[in-house]
Amino acid sequence: MEERIAMSNRDIDRLKVIRNVMEKRLTWPQAAEQLGISERQVGRLCVRVRTEGNRGVIHRLHGRPSNHALSADTIEHAIAMVRKHYHDFGPTLANEKLLEHHSITISTFSLRRAMIRAGIWQARKERARHRQWRERRSCVGELVQLDGSDHDWFEGRGPRCVLVLFIDDASSRILHAEFVAVENTCFLLASAKTYLATHGRPIAFYVDKDSIYKINRQATIEEQLRDNQPMSQFSRAMEQLGIEMIFAHSPQAKGRVERSFATHQDRLVKELRLANISDIASANSFLQTVYIPAHNNRFAVQPASSTNAHRPILRRHNLDEILSIHIERTLFNDFTVRFDNKFFQILPQQKVRLKPKNKIIIQLRLDGSFRLKHKNSFLAFKELPHKPYKPFYAARPSALRALVSHPSKSYKPPAQHPWRLPSSTSSKQRLATTGESL
Repeated sequence: MEERIAMSNRDIDRLKVIRNVMEKRLTWPQAAEQLGISERQVGRLCVRVRTEGNRGVIHRLHGRPSNHALSADTIEHAIAMVRKHYHDFGPTLANEKLLEHHSITISTFSLRRAMIRAGIWQARKERARHRQWRERRSCVGELVQLDGSDHDWFEGRGPRCVLVLFIDDASSRILHAEFVAVENTCFLLASAKTYLATHGRPIAFYVDKDSIYKINRQATIEEQLRDNQPMSQFSRAMEQLGIEMIFAHSPQAKGRVERSFATHQDRLVKELRLANISDIASANSFLQTVYIPAHNNRFAVQPASSTNAHRPILRRHNLDEILSIHIERTLFNDFTVRFDNKFFQILPQQKVRLKPKNKIIIQLRLDGSFRLKHKNSFLAFKELPHKPYKPFYAARPSALRALVSHPSKSYKPPAQHPWRLPSSTSSKQRLATTGESL
């Protein structure tokens, strides 16, 4: 039976780096910089992993009691004295009396934990964390809070759906709202496209740490070496548009949109009931024509500045291309690309030279179509009805070469060029041949 070793995430990352050093993929200085230790310690870890296996990266004191830990007898004696003399005392006062009358030295924190375990003291509920008030931004479009709320908006009369809100931080004005079936990347990109086409590009979006907006994992060693941080499709699109993504650490941080949802779950639900609306299409029409104008007139405030911070969509900003799903694939030796169990043949005579193993970007557009791109050039391709038959190209090498054939641009000297004459020919003969004079 294999031995199971309990390792922390830090130990797992450290083991991967040490393995790369042992397999000559990393040098000692590179590993030392990644792990934040000295080069000599990297060497020690390599020796320990080589002799002890994966356990070698675990700290030697792991699982051992601290040298400063209180003995069990001391804790039991302190609890016995508390039960006998100070059963209704709090941990702080009881600790003072233990030291004063019984010469028992123990920290208040340790005594509190022991009293809680013994049932003498009850832990208090943690107080609500104080959160500092944040001043509004001064301009419309400087900061837009974006979030979605999954709720039974039609009270059982229609499907459960999600309300996506774009709320301006400076004025509390709803800049865009839309009902979508589910809160996923495609629906949010479509909502963002409508918002951007209407208002332009804001300075920043304020969002939570949902996986739609943020990749909630650490970068792999390979990504760190390439200085490439993992990024979600939505964040990648906003970066291409020059829109900053600010991630809230708590729901209270983006309180404007959170409190707005509480209002809409009361008011909007009743408004939809009065209008007898029970489907997403009718609800979206009601939002744009009735509800949002009335809500903004009632609840929006005047921003500190009359300047609109939204920026226009530039000519180079192709929203159809940017607001799409980008997936990287590798070009096979037969110049095919596989995606979603389908095979696509790259056609010959492309605008850019291709080689096997090149990285191809597949763009899944919001309208359901897709494009293939390499080095800022779109590729001509066709979908294959079945998996490519590799022996076909093995028997016909010319068919494979035709996929990347390009007209030669090299200069070919004529037959009478001096460089093409035999080396034994004298200089006078060469000049006579070419018709030149000394």
